[in-house]
Amino acid sequence: MVRVRIEESVIWGYTPSIMKKGFSLALVVALGFGIFVYAQEDKKSGMPVAKEVPKSMTKEEAAKLTDEEWKKRLTPEQYHILRKAGTERSNGQVYKEFKAQGGGSYYCAGCNTELFSSKEKFDSHCGWPSFYDPSKAKNVKTKVDNSGFMARTEVLCAVCDGHLGHVFLGEGFATPTDKRFCINGTSLKFVPVEVVEAAKKAAVEKGAKKEEAKEAGEETSSKSTSSEVKGGE
Repeated sequence: MVRVRIEESVIWGYTPSIMKKGFSLALVVALGFGIFVYAQEDKKSGMPVAKEVPKSMTKEEAAKLTDEEWKKRLTPEQYHILRKAGTERSNGQVYKEFKAQGGGSYYCAGCNTELFSSKEKFDSHCGWPSFYDPSKAKNVKTKVDNSGFMARTEVLCAVCDGHLGHVFLGEGFATPTDKRFCINGTSLKFVPVEVVEAAKKAAVEKGAKKEEAKEAGEETSSKSTSSEVKGGE
């Protein structure tokens, strides 16, 4: 029986040893291709880091955007998650970036609305960014999600209705709320704390200059009025 199989393989131009080598080579190529694709996905995905505090949209502005306009504004990964309720893979490049980030705030990548901050950030070891509460509660909303043959609570941006992730309750985490906002990092934009502080400082200085200009204007107006009164006398 063995001899017949060998002869049949020889007839077709292949020996068992060649077939084994061919199979091994195909397996190596497939594995290498898989690793390459995996690496490319990591390279193209990531969380944007803002150099200045972004200007947020209004609900009205976000509502006017068409699906095609969202596609132009967002990367394919952001569009898939924010507009089509997709999910990034766990423990990916964006999660590694999230874990390495210091203090700062997290804004919606779609409409630039502040959602979370590093103060509410914690490590739940789930493979996705986790927060125990939003930093701006009014900017985050939830709704029941019955997809995937299960009932969950979906988390969305309250301004643009972008899908962010899901929130889970009562899992026993040692946090003030025992909530886990499991958020797709691709749906977020990180603004480092130094950028936030610089913006606050600039706003204070701008306000002080306006006040000085106002006072200077009032003083000039007062002097002018006084001079007119004297001239009239």
